[in-house]
Amino acid sequence: MGECGAPGDVNSNVLIARSTGDAQLDKAVWQWLSWDKNQKTKEQIESLLQNGKHKELRDRLCCRLTFGTAGLRSAMGAGFCYINDLTVIQSTQGIYKYLERCFSDFKQRGFVVGYDTRGQVTSNCSSKKLAKLTAAVLLAKDVPVYFFSTYVPTPFVPYAVQQLKAVAGVMITASHNRKEDNGYKVYWENGAQITSPHDKEIIKCIEECVEPWNGSWNENLVDTSPLRQDPLKKICDCYMEDLKKICYHRELNVQTNLKFVHTSFHGVGHDYVQLAFKAFGFQPPIPVPEQKDPDPDFSTVKCPNPEEGESVLELSLRLAEKENAKVVVATDPDADRLAVAEQEENGCWKVFTGNELAALFGWWMFSCWKENCSEDADVKNVYMLATTVSSKILRAIALKEGFHFEETLPGFKWIGSRVKDLLENRKEVLFAFEESIGFMCGTSVLDKDGVSAAVVIAEMATYLEGKNLTLAQKLIEIYETYGYHISKTSYFLCYDPPTIKRIFEKLRNFDGPQSYPKFCGIYNILHVRDITTGYDSSQPNKKSVLPVSKSSQMITFTFQNGCVATLRTSGTEPKIKYYAEMCALPEQSDRTVLEEELQKLIEALIENFLEPDKNGLIWRSA
Repeated sequence: MGECGAPGDVNSNVLIARSTGDAQLDKAVWQWLSWDKNQKTKEQIESLLQNGKHKELRDRLCCRLTFGTAGLRSAMGAGFCYINDLTVIQSTQGIYKYLERCFSDFKQRGFVVGYDTRGQVTSNCSSKKLAKLTAAVLLAKDVPVYFFSTYVPTPFVPYAVQQLKAVAGVMITASHNRKEDNGYKVYWENGAQITSPHDKEIIKCIEECVEPWNGSWNENLVDTSPLRQDPLKKICDCYMEDLKKICYHRELNVQTNLKFVHTSFHGVGHDYVQLAFKAFGFQPPIPVPEQKDPDPDFSTVKCPNPEEGESVLELSLRLAEKENAKVVVATDPDADRLAVAEQEENGCWKVFTGNELAALFGWWMFSCWKENCSEDADVKNVYMLATTVSSKILRAIALKEGFHFEETLPGFKWIGSRVKDLLENRKEVLFAFEESIGFMCGTSVLDKDGVSAAVVIAEMATYLEGKNLTLAQKLIEIYETYGYHISKTSYFLCYDPPTIKRIFEKLRNFDGPQSYPKFCGIYNILHVRDITTGYDSSQPNKKSVLPVSKSSQMITFTFQNGCVATLRTSGTEPKIKYYAEMCALPEQSDRTVLEEELQKLIEALIENFLEPDKNGLIWRSA
């Protein structure tokens, strides 16, 4: 056994006396108490053992973390399926083993580590401490580590991986999740989040070296090792300089009287958004004082997710009214996503959906490209991308304007990897998005980026003000030009995995074995695509063009009336999400009729396919 594995590390009498009668559980308990050097999490397991809480021990110790759409993500606390010091050390040891196999120059090129400002006192667990342990594992193995000296936005890690030519990077964050959670997001050398097969291979490597190595617990290595470098200044300066590549109207930004309010939702965004506005020539946005500084309790919001809309933007909107600012930009706690609100003439606020913002960004990025491209530039070389559950508005713009549009599986990891492929094939990618307010403007960062999106929307609003247009008015113009795309996204909570599986299996065997539904209430279904099984009724060979993703549930229905609806499980939370969009042609301009039709179809979808009452699903709180 290694330094942390000797039986003498634990009071063996306690272990023997407290045998659970389950050999697998006894082994897991013994391992935890032998290996964990965090007193708080060790005590949590000891307490459960002493109180005979065997079911909870089993839940905590007899399963492992797996990679979802955003890396490893779970609650902080004791146990092999939670985020804590030990599981982060184990994960990093697995990554070290895998990278050593993949890169002969690993110890020359190094590894990037960033972190947000999350923390939990009861587990003595914080993002910074977890980042230090991540660095310690690698430094102890003589790997150079670029460790940021303070918290950074998530996009800084993939940006740094590319800028510094590192082999990979990790960001410790749970983004917009509840305060109890944390996560471990892994980026490959291409600057995109890891996809298959890397994720599966890393999990295998983690399982091969679960016992902490000598030096893995030495978090002080970050302060003492000559192999540790702080990339903060270089990366921040380079990032802000690169940002100027997507600034097209600096002279307007310098002169504008338009005011902006920014909230960083108690996270990392404040300093970096201020610098981004400066890079574009703006006056700094007005910060929401109560939410400007990091606070791991997110004490002024019921949940730290700006996507939840007006209810969580309350402080920003009131400050904007007081300051006479017409536009509010809100970055989520790790600043990789952006919400936007605009005050209407009647004084009410319009909070844009991710799909609506994408329509604006798509129009803007293409218009700026058209105005600034060289004479011999070919529009057929231009691309925009979206995840398959996002609005099809970019497809409509692409069809009319002549550029390419592509879809990927849900999760920005798929977008990042595909964008890298396109760039390597000398294509020009202007914009990509996912409906959950994740936007990539330009290609300096191959991931969603709330900092760049915030300043691009500010420039767009400034330009439109000069044309006597608001963002909301421009959005209507875009829909009238390319066709209304009216969408609604929401979710149900379900804490019982067998129920979720049963709901989706019923859809696959609806009218009999292996028979998908042909109707949803009165609505005729034209096509069904099941990403979980790889089936697609619209393809001649009945096989999905998008890759199969067996680890999650996802079925898309295309209806005769032009609606597309998807049901899927979340990769990071206990949710069944639904996405529905009415895609109309430009001549179908009666928005009210389209909205009513969409609402009726969603009601039919919920009643016939999800059956919330029967399945005990919890409706999303308003």
